[in-house]
Amino acid sequence: MSAVPTISVVVPCYNGGRFLDQLIASLAAQTFRDFETVIINDGSTDAATLVKLATLDPVIQVIHQGKGGPAAARNRGFSQARADLVMVLDCDDMLEPTYLAETLSVLQSGPPEVGFVFTHESLMGARQGINTKYFNPFDQLFENRVGYSMLIRKTAWGEAGGYDETMIDGCEDWEFSLRLIRAGFIGIEIPKPLLRYNVSEQGFQLSRASRQHGKLWRQIRKKHRDLYRLPNLIRLFWEARTSRCEISTFRAVVTLLLSIVLPDAWYSAFVHRVRSIRLARAMKAAAAPMSAGQLRPKTGSSR
Repeated sequence: MSAVPTISVVVPCYNGGRFLDQLIASLAAQTFRDFETVIINDGSTDAATLVKLATLDPVIQVIHQGKGGPAAARNRGFSQARADLVMVLDCDDMLEPTYLAETLSVLQSGPPEVGFVFTHESLMGARQGINTKYFNPFDQLFENRVGYSMLIRKTAWGEAGGYDETMIDGCEDWEFSLRLIRAGFIGIEIPKPLLRYNVSEQGFQLSRASRQHGKLWRQIRKKHRDLYRLPNLIRLFWEARTSRCEISTFRAVVTLLLSIVLPDAWYSAFVHRVRSIRLARAMKAAAAPMSAGQLRPKTGSSR
């Protein structure tokens, strides 16, 4: 394409060639058509993935680099993107047909401080159901409540300093959201499950990042000390009190104290256990027969 597209869809790919057909099909079904697709091959070693990448339609830009992790791949994609708006998407996920159209409309109609737009997630794979997402700067300090996939202004990515490429063990999207908050940007949630998120058996908060949560959150707090200082915590809580808020002051204090007092390994084991129990209960509830008049949450095909 010679004209500059409105949106660049950036897709990191590491040994994920088996997912590309379904991902590309979901992009082909988008009602909004003025976009380019940029796939970052992040050091894939799988032969089938390399063959798939080599045989994609030439209109899809494929960029090869050594293994650097999701943050490095996303930064490379942003740097190569021709559009002023960039949509981040993992290679094993998919979009509902109106994702680009709806997020674009919200982002373009918002004020300059609206740096990104995201949606709820329709889960597929090892878990079924709807994973809701929302933006609250106070809650975001304690849990990642913003989806990794978002339509974002390229200028916001630049002013935030991009993704931290040292976060190679996970939580790079959580850390990036705090960079956006520090840079003065806010996000808007579209309360629809327009992202189809693939949950692997090892994924969805039961991954290596979950098992290292204590270490990773300590790194995040160290990188953003100013956000976690008491005056700022009070300010953010006060400003966000009228919006959706799931982290109470009591829970915030207890969470911080446990992360400080307990060794990282113990705190990570505690968090991992809590998340495992939550996931087991959610899956049991989803599998239970519906009672009269009870509606089962919509399910989809996505991580």
